[in-house]
Amino acid sequence: MSFDLTIPQAVGKQINLTINIGENLFLLGANGTGKSSLMQLIYNRYHQSTLRISAHRQNWFSFNGLTLSSLQKQQVESSIRDGDINLESRWRDNFPEHRPNIAIYDLIEAENTRARSIASAVDASNIELAQTYAKKDAPIKIINELLRLSNIPINIDIDQSNNIIASRNGSAPYSIAELSDGERNALLIAANVLNAKSGTLILIDEPERHLHRSIISPLLTLLFSKRKDCAFIVSTHDVMLPLDNLTARTLLIRSCTYTGSSVTHWDVDLVSLETKIDDDLRRDILGSRRKLLFIEGTNQSLDKPLYSLVFPNVSVIAKSNCRDVEHAVSSLRGSNEFHWLHAFGIVDNDGRTEKDIHRLKENGIYALSVYSVESIYYHPHIQYLVAQRYAGVIGGDADERIVNAKAAALESIRLHVQRLSERSAEKALREDLFRHLPGKKEICAGEFIEISLDVAKSVRQEREKLQNALNACDLEKIISQHPIRETPALEKIVEALRFQKRKDYEEAVLKLLIDDAEALVFVRSLFGALTSDIEAI
Repeated sequence: MSFDLTIPQAVGKQINLTINIGENLFLLGANGTGKSSLMQLIYNRYHQSTLRISAHRQNWFSFNGLTLSSLQKQQVESSIRDGDINLESRWRDNFPEHRPNIAIYDLIEAENTRARSIASAVDASNIELAQTYAKKDAPIKIINELLRLSNIPINIDIDQSNNIIASRNGSAPYSIAELSDGERNALLIAANVLNAKSGTLILIDEPERHLHRSIISPLLTLLFSKRKDCAFIVSTHDVMLPLDNLTARTLLIRSCTYTGSSVTHWDVDLVSLETKIDDDLRRDILGSRRKLLFIEGTNQSLDKPLYSLVFPNVSVIAKSNCRDVEHAVSSLRGSNEFHWLHAFGIVDNDGRTEKDIHRLKENGIYALSVYSVESIYYHPHIQYLVAQRYAGVIGGDADERIVNAKAAALESIRLHVQRLSERSAEKALREDLFRHLPGKKEICAGEFIEISLDVAKSVRQEREKLQNALNACDLEKIISQHPIRETPALEKIVEALRFQKRKDYEEAVLKLLIDDAEALVFVRSLFGALTSDIEAI
């Protein structure tokens, strides 16, 4: 399914683009450039299959429970859909009270429908079907995970009276009507998106108006990933939102032309992923200081969700490799134009020498204390904590599973000792080679330089270290110092802990860090001085 858009430009010109299901588009422009009018144009074209979320307007809850019957809800939805076609809906909302109530209705109904499905299957003695229903997370649970991953410390629940209540950091429950503007908007955005029908074109208007970018950016990214069966168009002033979602296209809106009260055409450019947004627009829409953390990987890799939890209130931006991280940090730190930005970087350790780690740190790049991000996810202590939680769900002996996981991992690593030794030696040999390369002084002097590397000795030393760790059954040391992701060890660990696949285990680690403050403190300790250095700014 796709949505074809035609945007009038100057006389005789237009931009044609197609938004497919699973794709995201940002409308980026300053105030008065016609973003709202363009969103109105898009809505009117596909209003029967479009969900419009006016995140920039003030929202409130008159009630935190069901106040509409099913029929009333359908009638109100129809009235909203028809009313939003009118031109005046661009600046006036005739249904400010009903929109939140519908979101609450859908949220509660989704919970009740799931509960009824499970109960019905149990009553029919179809336990397998009941388990299938139970494996699908309830919307409330998903929302709570999204809120936590988006740096919002509240928890949503449904009480015995079918009212939605909130709590903050374990506080006594209170009505969602008491939520702050930002918390309320984040809840409504998440609830609307999660309850949208498959195949919906979802329009979100200026979500940053009531939400700090450190909240709305990860929230949008997570919602995009949860609803790949929908298409998204987000209008925004904030240039960093599309930069945080590098797989999304951006429509750069510079200005518009009115005839009466209607926009007749726009001055727009469709920005490809490689196009640099012009500096004037950056200055228009970036007005405050920001902390940025550039990391290796992509938005879909293991790094970003973990670092988002470890470093809250920091914009985590993925770069494909270490060189790109270094370039991004050095460019921003060396530019007066971006004086409001505080850039940091973090890269995998990859067996770096202390000299290289020190060089990186002087330039704002911090190396992990362990080999790679997998070394954190699969750290034995994290394995133990996850196994204990998981045993509470599926039963069984968590300690026995940990023992089996360790044994299986060590056995699989023993089969790859030579290759792991060669990979570990490779980094040291490269560093040694670069250290002996002639500099300007040596070249000017015309000195004779001979470089000799004992490859066999380096590999033999790495093999001895790895073999000693294996003999001592020191899995923590092996995981911390070697690229075990290149062996079957991680799959063996996951299998022994009774997870279906690595993704399931890794998601369980993130949920652990959301729920367990001590586990999060432990993980933060693996990042050395980076946490305190970021907080000191």
